[in-house]
Order: sequence, then structure tokens, then C-alpha cells
Amino acid sequence: MNGVNGVKNIMANGRVHRLPSKEECREIWRSADAVCFDVDSTVIVDEGLDQLASFCGKAAAVKKLTVEAMQGGIEFRTALRTRLDLLQPRLETIQKFTRANPPILTKNIDRLVDALQERGVDVYLVSGGFRSLIAPVAKMLNIPLENIFANRLKFYFDGEYGGFDESQLTSKSGGKADVITWLKKREGYSRVVMVGDGATDMEACPPADAFI
Repeated sequence: MNGVNGVKNIMANGRVHRLPSKEECREIWRSADAVCFDVDSTVIVDEGLDQLASFCGKAAAVKKLTVEAMQGGIEFRTALRTRLDLLQPRLETIQKFTRANPPILTKNIDRLVDALQERGVDVYLVSGGFRSLIAPVAKMLNIPLENIFANRLKFYFDGEYGGFDESQLTSKSGGKADVITWLKKREGYSRVVMVGDGATDMEACPPADAFI
């Protein structure tokens, strides 16, 4: 990404795209018909997978891969697979973790989501994290579970870790952009805003009309 006279550009899909200015972002925000939020370190204060790694006693190794993936240094699906292979989380482990670690919401995010919904804006949670960890967040914010786009863990019949569903759009680099493209096509949204903190969020603009 680079800036010329305050206007920033981003390379996406092999092309350079101009990002909206701050003033343009404000106007798009005011008229948006959908807002997609990243979850980890955006809607909640922690990185869910890092917290799970700490719970499993493997925090340092997983944290390093999380940072590299957020910065775009490792292909997302590769980083995800590597982290999960380190953890090998059982279904029982996930259940114990979610009971022991309720999500901590970012300050005032509940008020923001309420305000958007009162205005008739559809709110989505779009994350490279896992649905089983994000569902409690959606419930806290009164976001319909069908508005979650995230990855799904797989388990064998005995509860052993069985990988993750690689057919989910969010399981690969560029997946958040694909989610927004799909939402625009299905719902007919004219202005979608992506809110997040990492490279995987920024690369979703475009097709998002603004990135915060």
C-alpha cells in the first residue's frame, strides 16, 4: 500500500485499487447498508486462537504464526493448518475453553452494533477464527448466527481433532473479500464497510466500499 497526496492505494487481485479518503469513508459509513466486522482484536479484545493456545500450553509458538499471518507473511490457510496441527484441539478441550473463557468485548462495541441495527444496517462477523469460539460473541451482540462467516473445526466420532473445513471462504487468503463479494451478490448491498485490524481485513477493500 502507498500514499500519494493523502490518497492510499492497495494491490488486490493483481490490480492497484484506490482506497477511499477519510472523508469518503465517513460518507460511506453513514450510508452503509451492511457492516462486516473482524472479530479477534476488533470486536473482542483478544485473539481467540491465541487464547486457546494458551489454554493448551502452546501460546508462544502459535502467537508467532498468528502475527505472521495477520501481517500477510504466510498464506493464511497454511498458517491456520500449522497452528491447529500444533494444538490438536479435542472437542472436549474446545468446550472447556469456551466455558472458562467468555469473550471480552471491545469497549462500546455493543453500543455501536445496536446503533447500526437500529438504523437498519445488517451486521456480520467475518473472521478467520472459528465459529465455535465466535458464536458466543454473536449471541452477546444479538447478531444472528447465520450472519457469522468463519471457519469450522472438524472432529472424529471420539472427539479427536480432525482438521478444519477447507471449503469455507474464510479458510484461505482473500477469503474475507470473497465473503463480501458473495454477500453483495446475494443481498444486493450497495455499500459495505469492512472493519478490522489485519492484512486479511484490509485486502477485503475492494470489494468492500470502505475499510476501517
